[in-house]
Amino acid sequence: MPCVSPNLRFLFSPLKPALSSPLFVSKPSPKPFSLFTLLASSSSAKRPRSIPNRDSLNLARKNSSSTFKEPNKGGGREVAMEEIAEESGGSSSSSFGFNKRRAEGKDKSDRPKKNPQLKERRLNPTNTIAYVQKKKRKMPCVSPNLRFLFSPLKPALSSPLFVSKPSPKPFSLFTLLASSSSSKRPRSIPNRDSLNLARKNSSSTFKEPNKGGGREVAMEETAEESGGSSSSSFGFNKRRAEGKDKSDRPKKNPQLKERRLNPTNTIAYVQILGTGMDTQDTSPSVLLFFDKQRFIFNAGEGLQRFCTEHKIKLSKIDHIFLSRVCSETAGGLPGLLLTLAGMGEEGYSVKIWGPSDLNLLVGAMKSFIPHATMVHTQSFGPASTSDAASDVPAPTKVADPIVLVKGEVVKISAILLQPHCAGKSEIKPGEMSVIYICELPELMGKFDPKKAAALGLKAGPKYGELQHGKSVKSDRLDIMVHPCDVMGAPVPGPIVFLVDCPTDSHVPELLSIECLSEYYTDVSGHLTESTKTVNCVIHLSPASVVSSPDYQKWMKKFGSAKHIMAGHETKNLEVPILKSSARIAARLNYLCPQFFPAPGFWSLQHQKYLASNASASNEGPASKICESISAENLLKFTLRPYAQLGLDRSHIPTVISQSKVIDELNSEIPEIADAAQHVRQFWHGLKDSRKVLTPSNDEGVMIEERWLTGNTLPSCLENIRRDDLEIVLLGTGSSQPSKYRNVSSVYINLFSKGSLLLDCGEGTLGQLKRRYGVDGADNAIRNLKCIWISHIHADHHTGLARVLALRCDLLKGVPHEPLLVIGPRQLKRYLDAYQRLEGLNMQFLDCRSTTEASWNTFESNKESNNDNDGSSPESPLHSNVNNRSTPDINGTLFAGGSRMQSYSRQPGSPVDHSAAYPLLEGLKKVLGEAGLEALISFPVVHCPQAFGIVLKAAEHVNSVGKMIPGWKIVYSGDTRPCPELVDASRGATVLIHEATFEDGLVEEAIARNHSTTKEAIEVGNSAGAYRIILTHFSQRYPKIPVFDETHMHKTCIAFDMMSINIADLSVLPKVLPYLKLLFRNEMAVDESDDVIDALAVAS
Repeated sequence: MPCVSPNLRFLFSPLKPALSSPLFVSKPSPKPFSLFTLLASSSSAKRPRSIPNRDSLNLARKNSSSTFKEPNKGGGREVAMEEIAEESGGSSSSSFGFNKRRAEGKDKSDRPKKNPQLKERRLNPTNTIAYVQKKKRKMPCVSPNLRFLFSPLKPALSSPLFVSKPSPKPFSLFTLLASSSSSKRPRSIPNRDSLNLARKNSSSTFKEPNKGGGREVAMEETAEESGGSSSSSFGFNKRRAEGKDKSDRPKKNPQLKERRLNPTNTIAYVQILGTGMDTQDTSPSVLLFFDKQRFIFNAGEGLQRFCTEHKIKLSKIDHIFLSRVCSETAGGLPGLLLTLAGMGEEGYSVKIWGPSDLNLLVGAMKSFIPHATMVHTQSFGPASTSDAASDVPAPTKVADPIVLVKGEVVKISAILLQPHCAGKSEIKPGEMSVIYICELPELMGKFDPKKAAALGLKAGPKYGELQHGKSVKSDRLDIMVHPCDVMGAPVPGPIVFLVDCPTDSHVPELLSIECLSEYYTDVSGHLTESTKTVNCVIHLSPASVVSSPDYQKWMKKFGSAKHIMAGHETKNLEVPILKSSARIAARLNYLCPQFFPAPGFWSLQHQKYLASNASASNEGPASKICESISAENLLKFTLRPYAQLGLDRSHIPTVISQSKVIDELNSEIPEIADAAQHVRQFWHGLKDSRKVLTPSNDEGVMIEERWLTGNTLPSCLENIRRDDLEIVLLGTGSSQPSKYRNVSSVYINLFSKGSLLLDCGEGTLGQLKRRYGVDGADNAIRNLKCIWISHIHADHHTGLARVLALRCDLLKGVPHEPLLVIGPRQLKRYLDAYQRLEGLNMQFLDCRSTTEASWNTFESNKESNNDNDGSSPESPLHSNVNNRSTPDINGTLFAGGSRMQSYSRQPGSPVDHSAAYPLLEGLKKVLGEAGLEALISFPVVHCPQAFGIVLKAAEHVNSVGKMIPGWKIVYSGDTRPCPELVDASRGATVLIHEATFEDGLVEEAIARNHSTTKEAIEVGNSAGAYRIILTHFSQRYPKIPVFDETHMHKTCIAFDMMSINIADLSVLPKVLPYLKLLFRNEMAVDESDDVIDALAVAS
């Protein structure tokens, strides 16, 4: 803490009355307490964070011209907030802001830096001490001269006078006192009134969080071209909407890490990272660990989330090696590169190695990842195509080793393995695989001073020279003393093989590789003088290949080497690799099994029996001779210290027991058992009850909540069948995967009529397999009718290639149609480039071709006598399927009809709808087979070419034989609240709306063109939606987001794996209070830690 001179004490004491005085708050100050700003410039203690209440923010919005700063990692940048008025004139007294540059695609602030650099570490060859120590938090040291400063502030901050008038930067005294603090502080949430007042600013600026530095972003309110006045509208970031906001794009020139390495590291091991082990959706990864250097082999989907779960620091990874280039081994690379490029001040990068096909993958990823993040990719081997030319010179023979890394701690070589196909001259992309050989250097033997003395050497510097491999002259004898004369026998360096032999056609080539002979034992199994001892062989090959006689014969050539079989094993299905997520899933299932079914690894009880049989069969004579070991998650093979060489099972997680999780829950929250019974009663004859019991603030006390029973069941839900529709929230987080929430994906299960995917973030396939089991998920993939992608951001589509590739494999040899993928036009460039690497068997349709206007044009051209202008009440987009009165939008969300026009609707490149007509015809047929009347995309305000979607079911017969209207589902994608979304949501049965930020972070929501919880609810209320499901939460809310229950009478919070049957929609909001009870003991700890960490980085 800063040491304050006694001469300055008089400056502090008068502040207490000033803070609580109404005179102080009657006129806001842009930077209050600037005195303490300067005094605290070197402070190391963080301060408590207080947020103004809603009244203060509402008043702040009335300023017609003001500036405010938004948290920015690199510094603030001002964002102009301009009102958007209709061309007909008029004014707006209130608006929701948005980030115009981000919506236009010009916001670069969150893009990866250019040229991320690899890490290089210099290691000490004789490290003798290594340990792990938990970092302690520093408590702020407050000088006695400053103690009196803090005690008076508590009443001042809580005084209603203080918050009656806002300050654009309230409490900046503590902001600056804590500018260099390393301790976390409690987090206060503003009340709602302050936020309402803040929204009334029609022209203001603020600083957006940015790691790089501050810059101003124009914040403009939009208006309809038709003109008119507006009393209320949502603001947005215009530059972001146009794609011109660069503030959150990665920094320039991310650097490779430089490390000082030690050739005699005291710790070295290889470890199985069990990505995909419990879901069999992706290849496991392998970690090669040294004291200051990390190497990872294969980066399938879910690697980021796995590393977060098991506290493996991504910033410590130096190299990533791919054994093949396909979605199974490289599906996690795009997200990993973007995450690394956004770390720190300059960003990090890793060096990526792979066969020549890697260049095809890099070329595809350039369509949505800046090239600067991929400059450190190195391919090797012969090219399968002219575009896949390798960066490393090819060897004379394909099977000759290629040295990739030759450092002080390890030498890594690659041997290419291609399929043996008679009469085939060219290898297809993706068919080339790699064997990696990791050789650690030998360690010199122990120095023997007795031998040195016998050779006439005196103790001194010459002893050191001999230990470093140099010959010296004897002090007493006329001879030269060599290191071998005084050193013991050297300790050979361990050798590890990683083998990926994907098909039986690769096995003949594997057996014929000549350069591997130096690692083989002789016929009798003994080592020769020239043989290098292989200690461990990790087999990434599938079980069907490994079990073949020829492959078993090859394994025996390595003598006593330990063989770890890392292919998919049945017994691993029941051991979840994401224990934190599985624990939450078990708790939710206990509370409400109807909305949270048991995950696949618990619902498939017969897996234990299958696993026991499989393990018994794997222990046959051949595997015993080869000392084969089934890989398990986090299994280690220690390489150094040499005395501990061998397997280490101490880190393998135990099988998670659902009953144990529930016992812990009941002990932690005793009233949860009664709560679970109350929830179950919703499905047992209490649907018409007018008294609903919900948890109150007092433990064990239940109160009546009248707002839960005020909704009228829409006609489209009358006696609806349970096999009509199920909405499964596969991923409910934003930006990047976390321990508890995966990134965006919604699975629309139409049961016997097929299914659809709305967005497909990384790990979507794994989530499907966790929800339905391995076989159930495969059936879901086979039955997909369509995949719809909202926009090009990586957290919404990087799981797409894996899903398409698996569908292609599952339907191989079965007559089927290509799957239709609907998305923004940038996505087509990625998919077209990726298809050169791996077959996807898909057709692409631009979202703009599925807008209501495009459908009307298609229908009018198809039937010239059908005069449908798309604006009639019979239009699928505007039909009120719930047969309920829809609130008039005027006087509510966008009074006066003020428009915040989506930038994708502004004049731009024309869409050739005629080219899309055959695909639209096919889509219409697919929709008919699925029982859907319409699939309509509509533009939203987020980034260029961002869309939402409307799904409208056709009329159908309910469970009692009555014809009822079809339901209507609306999914917002990522967006600011906008009129297009409200229009599309009118009369919706379910509105799935993003709610990235809490109400207190409206400024950040505007800057990044996302929505707050309250804004999402207001959209649904204004449109008359029957139910609102909030999703896409910032990862600062790890388990449950911050929300105000006051307006949640028709709303529920989404969780991963939440499965909502359309017949249960009437119950949905009633469960929310019980969910809050479930997380009451965990919200404060997890949320405050995550938020404060994020804010600490931002500051």
